[in-house]
Amino acid sequence: MRAAVLRTFGEPLEIAEVTIAAPRAGEVAVRIAASGVCGSDIKALDGKSPVVRHLPCVLGHESAGVVEEVGPGVLNVRPGDHVVIAMNGPCGRCRACARGHAHLCSGKTRMSSIMGVFPDGSTRLSLGGETVRPYIGIGAFAERAVVTEAMCVKVSKDAPLDLLALTACGVVTGYGAVMNTARVEPGSSVLVVGCGGVGLNVIQSAVLAGATMIIAADVVPSKLRLAEEFGATHTLLADDLPKQVGEIVRGGAEYAFDVTGVPEVLAKAFAATQPGGTTVMVGSPAAGDDLRIPPGQLFASRRLMGTQGGDATPARDLPILADLYRRGRLNLDGLVSERVPLEKVNEAVAHVRGGAVARSVVVFD
Repeated sequence: MRAAVLRTFGEPLEIAEVTIAAPRAGEVAVRIAASGVCGSDIKALDGKSPVVRHLPCVLGHESAGVVEEVGPGVLNVRPGDHVVIAMNGPCGRCRACARGHAHLCSGKTRMSSIMGVFPDGSTRLSLGGETVRPYIGIGAFAERAVVTEAMCVKVSKDAPLDLLALTACGVVTGYGAVMNTARVEPGSSVLVVGCGGVGLNVIQSAVLAGATMIIAADVVPSKLRLAEEFGATHTLLADDLPKQVGEIVRGGAEYAFDVTGVPEVLAKAFAATQPGGTTVMVGSPAAGDDLRIPPGQLFASRRLMGTQGGDATPARDLPILADLYRRGRLNLDGLVSERVPLEKVNEAVAHVRGGAVARSVVVFD
């Protein structure tokens, strides 16, 4: 099969013929229909991802497709089913899963998958006899992927897979940050800093949550125009966020979401919340970055929280997102700036890196 392979950090992806083995017990082979290009893929390409330590690697994870084959013991999906491939395949048995925190699953299968292998250390990919790892156990910049059954979330066949693919990462992260992590209340004021693909989903999820004031901040004017289309009531060219936000809502926003992954920006977003406010770190800072917040800001009962993939439970949240789209309450079409074939994946990476698009989507025949 054709796949985009990362051989050297910092170098373009190479389109190569990769051998993929049949699924084993508890595994599912999926023919990929589409895969979004995410900032996490770029971080891995640049050698800044803590979960990509071994090359070669097939990148891509925000994906959906059609089940082609199932291994022994697979019960929940069968060939022909349309599925979204979740970033997280929870075991359902560990302490975190038992407490309803599937995103914190510590099961061996899930933890191994994050590093691109199955529990026995194997993968189903090879190139010229050399083992190839799929990014976080998926590797969706390829015509096919073999994943664990728990990562396959069945969806209706009448929904476009190139749009549902986005729910696997960017959409569920934004939605979950609002609904699962912060639990935004109706009538609230919300600040969203960073209006790329994930930030737009924070904005439209704040609308779903009933927020009545949604302030979008970015340094790119075109992104602010897009933010308005997704429900922002106010927009700011980010500079002095605490002052700017305070001029719109007295005392600051009740909820703030930093989607930039820049510690200095996160600190400003935190300072732009009112006493008792909640700030969620949605963007992922680079390893080794430090965050500096004056301790006095915490005395006013302000909360700072992190989120991992929107703290989502895939089997619960992904079908909700698909249903919201079908009912016209979730804008997925507006997220797609371009669709490209696999051969142009490096161009799509450049577009995402430059901030010129909300989402580039690699599509397959």
